[in-house]
Amino acid sequence: METSQAVVDCLYGALGVLAAAQGTMNNLTFGNARHQYYETVCGGAGAGADFDGADAVQTHMTNSRLTDVEVLESRHPVRVEAFRLRRGSGGTGRHRGGDGVMRRIRFLEPMTAAILSNRRRVAPFGLAGGGAGMPGRNRVDRADGRREDLPGTVCLDLGPDDVIEIETPGGGGYGAAKRWNADGEGEDP
Repeated sequence: METSQAVVDCLYGALGVLAAAQGTMNNLTFGNARHQYYETVCGGAGAGADFDGADAVQTHMTNSRLTDVEVLESRHPVRVEAFRLRRGSGGTGRHRGGDGVMRRIRFLEPMTAAILSNRRRVAPFGLAGGGAGMPGRNRVDRADGRREDLPGTVCLDLGPDDVIEIETPGGGGYGAAKRWNADGEGEDP
């Protein structure tokens, strides 16, 4: 899954047709003896020569979507504390990259969780002068107040009231942004 994301971004980038998308599926699994769950978390799509990238989508080689919050919370001992756009995470340019998301899940009983994600160190590239999207970030806020930054790939034990927070990458922008002249008209750089 993760390799296919990188290959597709590489091909589109080499052809010059699409800036990098989030480049990952942000795989999250958690469970214990009674509960098991797997989800992929959406992010930003790359921009093209005549369009902005889409916000909060799965891109390229995917065919997945998130479980509705109400269903997730009714079937598993978790609470989704936040799920929102990560404004400004898409790359700048004539056409902006799509924004990623921020997702926070509180665990109500002990669980083991695993995250498999990329683009935590290397940002999604922009094309034709467009800016890179912001890389993603994973962390856990422990019930005792500690905050731990997590790598892109990790397996960890969680206790009651521990919270996982995943910030997904934005997509890269396409084309240099226009400059504005004194008359308020956009000019190519």
